[in-house]
Amino acid sequence: MNKKNGMILFSGVLFLCAICSCTSPDNQSKQTETFKVSVDSFADLEVLRYEVSGWNQLSLEQKTLAYYLYQAALSGRDIIYDQRGKYNLLIRKTLETIWNNPKITQSGSDWDKFKVYCGQFWFSNGNYHHYSNDKFIPECSFEYFTSLIEACDEKALPLERGETVASFLKRMKQAVFDQSFEPKMVNLREGIDHVAHSSNNFYEGVTQQEVERFYNTFSHTEQEPEWGLNSKVIKEAGKLKEHVWKVGGMYSAAIEKMVFWIEKAVPFAENEQQKKALSLLVEYYKTGDLKNWDEYNKAWVQDTASTIDFANGFIEVYNDAIGIKGSYEAVLSLKDFETTKRIKAIADQAQWFEDNAPLMPDHKKKSVKGISAKAITAIVEAGDAAPSTPIGINLPNSDWLRKEYGSKSVSLSNIIHAYNESSATSGFLDEFMNDKEKLERMKKYGNLGSDLHTDMHECIGHASGQINKGVATPDKTLKSYASCLEEARADLVALYYILDPKLVEIGVMPSVEVGKAAYDSYMMNGLMTQLTRLKLGDDIEEAHMRNRALNAYWVYQQGKKDNVVEFVKANDKTYVQINNYEKLRVLFGSLLKEIQRIKSEGDYNAGKNLVETYGVKVDQVLHKEVLDRYAKLNLKPYKGFVQPKLVAVEKNGEITDVKVEYPNSFYEQMLDYGRDYSYLPVMN
Repeated sequence: MNKKNGMILFSGVLFLCAICSCTSPDNQSKQTETFKVSVDSFADLEVLRYEVSGWNQLSLEQKTLAYYLYQAALSGRDIIYDQRGKYNLLIRKTLETIWNNPKITQSGSDWDKFKVYCGQFWFSNGNYHHYSNDKFIPECSFEYFTSLIEACDEKALPLERGETVASFLKRMKQAVFDQSFEPKMVNLREGIDHVAHSSNNFYEGVTQQEVERFYNTFSHTEQEPEWGLNSKVIKEAGKLKEHVWKVGGMYSAAIEKMVFWIEKAVPFAENEQQKKALSLLVEYYKTGDLKNWDEYNKAWVQDTASTIDFANGFIEVYNDAIGIKGSYEAVLSLKDFETTKRIKAIADQAQWFEDNAPLMPDHKKKSVKGISAKAITAIVEAGDAAPSTPIGINLPNSDWLRKEYGSKSVSLSNIIHAYNESSATSGFLDEFMNDKEKLERMKKYGNLGSDLHTDMHECIGHASGQINKGVATPDKTLKSYASCLEEARADLVALYYILDPKLVEIGVMPSVEVGKAAYDSYMMNGLMTQLTRLKLGDDIEEAHMRNRALNAYWVYQQGKKDNVVEFVKANDKTYVQINNYEKLRVLFGSLLKEIQRIKSEGDYNAGKNLVETYGVKVDQVLHKEVLDRYAKLNLKPYKGFVQPKLVAVEKNGEITDVKVEYPNSFYEQMLDYGRDYSYLPVMN
């Protein structure tokens, strides 16, 4: 995902539009044909389900291991709410109190509006849109909201000690209904204090300059920890101080539960390496020491034999405008052996890809260490990985750990399948592509092209290149532009190679026609269709959207002389047309070389110039046209998931089996989670 980053996100607009991975026909055949994918739909969101294929083939020990790690994953759920906004837990527990009040009539137009707000809130882990980071407010009136709260028992409401309901309502009016109060979770607008103008809960009472100066005092070596990853920074008595997220520190109650379940899982580890990794994760959560986090990552990345795998921690930094603080997330999975064959074939050629990349020699790794690549079947996702989920992951994020110990790259095959099932008859491609030959190629090869792009983005893209000796990490050198530039770089590696005959040679695609389909999809998305996720008049702020716009508009502008890519008009509609795929590949390679140089040399000004020039501004006339055309399709631009439920079957206190259940309601699951995994106070 991010800064150094490990994740690729699915846009939810359409599998091809996002250039994200799609399942192969072999994997599709393994899914249950009658499995219902769509669950709920509200606002701009659709909620889906995914199936845990292969679960019944696991041993009892593996199921038990998974069950304990499932509990650990969900035990940290409160943390992501608090990280995404200081008032989110207060709001969430108020909403839960209202929903659980049998005196309230849950019907009528006002309730329906309130219900939509609750769905949006739970989907976004708070009251900031999961993608735009803008604060959203209920469409129901504050008077109706007041009536809901006044219908509740005072003892059930999250009131402060001695607080009256009237005073509580004043606080709620500001936190929930005041658009100007804490308006944006991550604010990347140029020329502002990104810490002071972002409404997340990573900092309090401090400025960006103070934070950067504070972390510059930490020791800096070639193998330094990710300083600041697991703490909130506040000012006490005029000095900056970290409140570390650990047992006995901030978020202790939730982390203690996580540790409890991970410790129960350790005896069921599949091998000694996995046992070592889980034990080190416990040690990290108990101490909060980021050197222990590095030791855990070393052990975790070397566990390549286990069927059950577990990514857990404060990992990606997208929710911090200056790319320091890690959001809580967890992904529990089992290996998809069949789909792994493709991604492994790519990872096995990592050194060839590095050697032949269009980079300056000094920016290439002389020896690419241990890239472990596989496809996985998600069992449960939590924290910042749910309900909106990545479809590909490459971890660890630390550049020096990747260089010295390698990385794990995964594709979430059952998540991808669910996305594809929900988009199969959307009509999106027919609306935004007017070339019959290219449309047929997209329908034939688009899924595979998206698969390959994701595979290479994760296991080759993020793992490629190196920082020059003596240059600090990108969060320090490239600052608020680090996330966007890293994602652009990983995308460009994938784009450069997806048209290479090498992929035909190693047997992962039948011809370079697959690469052409991927190019058509990427350029259409970057230049046009991703705009469906923006409100008219908005600039682009989300890192992945900026990355795609940057890549697409840069090659479009650079290729104008040779008419490599152009906008064409037909029937009063705008379309993107590629005229020369080979020249486009050369342009992708040139931009890759420059962005790698920017990262390797820590060239802030050049990075800023690229992002601000090509990745931020929007053609408003084109934007309106895209929104109007998209609205006629009656699609939801964003998708996410309810999670499978693991249920332990016990006899005489011992687990004898673990069953998988598939919830039918997003709302019911959110209320169940609020009841079963609520450990933190409303203010932390």
